[in-house]
Amino acid sequence: MIAFFLSQIKLDYIEGFLYDLRVRTKAREVTSGKIDLVILDSEGVKKLKSDLTASMLTELVDKIAQQGPRYILLDLRTEDIKGTDAEKAAFADLAARTPGLFVASDDLVLEGQAPPSLPPPFEKIQLASAPKTSDLKIYAKDNVTRRMLVSYQKQPLFHAKVAATYNPQVSDLSAIKGQFEFASSQQTYIDFHPTGTYPRHSFADVLASLVPAGTMFDKIVIVGQDTGQTAKDYVLTPYSREIMAMPTAELQANMFDTMILNSSPVLAPKWLNGLLILLISILTIHVVLTMKPTKGLMLLGITVAGFTLLCYFAFWPFGLWITMAAPLLTIFLCYYFFIPYRLIVENRRSWEYYQKNKLLSQVEELKTNFISMMSHDLKTPIARIQGMTDVILTDSTQISSQQREAVDTIKHSADDLLKFISAILNYGRIESEGVQLHLQSRDINNLLQEVIRKHEFLAKVKRIQIVSELEPMFPIPMDADLMKQVLSNLVENAIKYSPEDTKIMVSSEEAEGRVVIQVADQGPGIPQDELANIFMKFFRSKNAKSSPIKGSGLGLYLAKYFTELHKGNISVESNYGNGSTFTVELPIEQGGIHA
Repeated sequence: MIAFFLSQIKLDYIEGFLYDLRVRTKAREVTSGKIDLVILDSEGVKKLKSDLTASMLTELVDKIAQQGPRYILLDLRTEDIKGTDAEKAAFADLAARTPGLFVASDDLVLEGQAPPSLPPPFEKIQLASAPKTSDLKIYAKDNVTRRMLVSYQKQPLFHAKVAATYNPQVSDLSAIKGQFEFASSQQTYIDFHPTGTYPRHSFADVLASLVPAGTMFDKIVIVGQDTGQTAKDYVLTPYSREIMAMPTAELQANMFDTMILNSSPVLAPKWLNGLLILLISILTIHVVLTMKPTKGLMLLGITVAGFTLLCYFAFWPFGLWITMAAPLLTIFLCYYFFIPYRLIVENRRSWEYYQKNKLLSQVEELKTNFISMMSHDLKTPIARIQGMTDVILTDSTQISSQQREAVDTIKHSADDLLKFISAILNYGRIESEGVQLHLQSRDINNLLQEVIRKHEFLAKVKRIQIVSELEPMFPIPMDADLMKQVLSNLVENAIKYSPEDTKIMVSSEEAEGRVVIQVADQGPGIPQDELANIFMKFFRSKNAKSSPIKGSGLGLYLAKYFTELHKGNISVESNYGNGSTFTVELPIEQGGIHA
């Protein structure tokens, strides 16, 4: 819709300006070499001490005819010719007898009407229909001459007829490049050359026979004025919009050369213009709606530069005129029409983010309150339950085996609940960035032995043997409480997930400046597709979820976090069905502290 709308807008003035820029900057091309100018300029008037007179023209035409040109075109107004009636009649007689001599006329010969003629005594001189056009009331409306007529009512005009005698290809009017129809005429654009391109001779030099013989042989000689006395002798061109930009005689030379060389610029078809507008509008809208402003403006700037270069390079070597105004306007309009839409969308998103952030803040507050409740309101009753079960189990009063079993169940359940609450509390501390290391030099082997002793009873229940191979080593700086949680989690998991009558290997050694601890079991192992997620918070493998073994999914996450807090590393190796080996590596030094 945007592309269709913009393609219908008339931007002829801007397009004319952009076309003129391309004409001015293109490389100068060679001419046909078939055109010479004979000009009466202000210097000639001074030398001849006379304006344009009939006797002067009589002698001038005679001198030019002696050069043997193919055509002589007088781009003069007969009312400007001064002299007596006899002098005017003598000039008219010579001009009528001179082969190939014509007087340029802006009049068009209408079909079925007699051709126009000059006023007496010049009525016998041949008229050439060679009208000059300017964009005064149509197209760019800037009074610049860019077009020329090729034919009118299907009849070729003078420029096309003369050009066909030099270039037979253009005798077929349909072969002339860049044609378009306008008001019963076929027109094309002039391939302009700068003022001063064509050979120019002054009236004084021709009359004084200073022009070498044969200079004008077989050429088109255009006679005109460049005295600066009237604007009628000049036209505005793409090269200049000054009042005296180019004499009309030189304009005629450019029109003849365009026909002879068949070098008219070709206006690109409308479908190509529409396609470019469509592509540019899609790109601009995409940039506005999806990219950051800085990158978006940079990309649009590159697009403008690239499109401009495309238009210039299409025009310079190939003479293809791709319209620029509508595509460039497309970028401007799409950008400024869709920027407000993007701002509305972003403001809506900001509002949604604000609401979500507000909700998350409320959830965070609820979580903090919950963790606080877990810390104060749940741990205390559980501690009392544990204390009471210890009192019952250690009391001298005899209880039945069924009662002892019930008390043991209560104690183990309380222990499990306390571990779960401790894991949640640790997770809460991590989320609030409240975990800090309290480093002390400790022997990692002593810590391992404590953990093994703590879990011996659980291992004996499943007839699991814990084998330890601990290499003697120096104490290292660590937070003993945090590392005890790490090691306890690994040993406890090994016991929980290992089948009965198996072994668990716990080892320690020093290697390459690091302490390496390994816990290997003979359990079912971990599937390969789950190894990458094993240390994620709240992750439990499919096998663990389907088993009666309970867990929070936080143990390994906390183990990884606490280990990395010590600038260490934890990893796992496992083959499904062949057990798992967890490896913890700790640096011997911690932040400049050496054991």
